[in-house]
Amino acid sequence: MTTTPKLILFACIHNAGRSQMAAAWFNALVNPSQAHAISAGTEPGSRVHPEVREVMHQVGIDLSESTPQKLTHALAADAYMLITMGCGEACPTVPGVRRDDWPLEDPKGKPLERVRAIRDEVKARVEALIAAEAWS
Repeated sequence: MTTTPKLILFACIHNAGRSQMAAAWFNALVNPSQAHAISAGTEPGSRVHPEVREVMHQVGIDLSESTPQKLTHALAADAYMLITMGCGEACPTVPGVRRDDWPLEDPKGKPLERVRAIRDEVKARVEALIAAEAWS
């Protein structure tokens, strides 16, 4: 019996920083037969922040083709879990979808050293989630 991988949705305001990093880390670290991630934003930006692309590139993850997308109820309805990062009340509440909030600093405009620290915190949270759900 095969099961469909669970969809994890990472959401922030502009879908140009934290949620992009989280989805990229998740997909790089998870067993793809167990789960996969996408990201979205309540007010999506036009592109992933350059400092975010740079620090992810430094660890071998290419976000150059990633494009922010709008967080909609329809997108969230397909999720097994919605993890929010700073979008507060603007993020939808979807019945039946597990929800968690990760209070992460917005990396936009920060020096690369600070963005690296945020990247590493996102990775640690993703690793903990994957371990807790036994998706490795």
